Amino acid sequence: QVQLVESGGGLVQAGGSLRLSCAASGRAFIKYYMGWFRQAPGKEREYVAAISWSGSRTYYAGSVKGRFTISADVAKNTVHLQMNTLKPEDTAVYYCAAAQDKGTISMFRDFSSWGQGTQVTVSS
Repeated sequence: QVQLVESGGGLVQAGGSLRLSCAASGRAFIKYYMGWFRQAPGKEREYVAAISWSGSRTYYAGSVKGRFTISADVAKNTVHLQMNTLKPEDTAVYYCAAAQDKGTISMFRDFSSWGQGTQVTVSS
């Protein structure tokens, strides 16, 4: 089991940037594939980005490709989501999640460990 704690959310104006962090702890965290999800009020949870700890396998949703960058720091057990050129539609609670790494890009349903979430609000 891996434990996840997110940080870095906040309020930012449209066009601005934020960096989210997800600290992972627990046994064998390196064996997990790490993802970021978001959920806006009244909407379904969206799979935003994901990465293997080696950095060799990444995934981005079309809605964030070119604006968001996911990275993994094995030495600090931390995954970051750098969000640039933020838009009001990026407003949501952002969740970090982990899936057992099977050597591929994990699907939404594979993620079984979740953090508590961090609020990101983008004002227009």
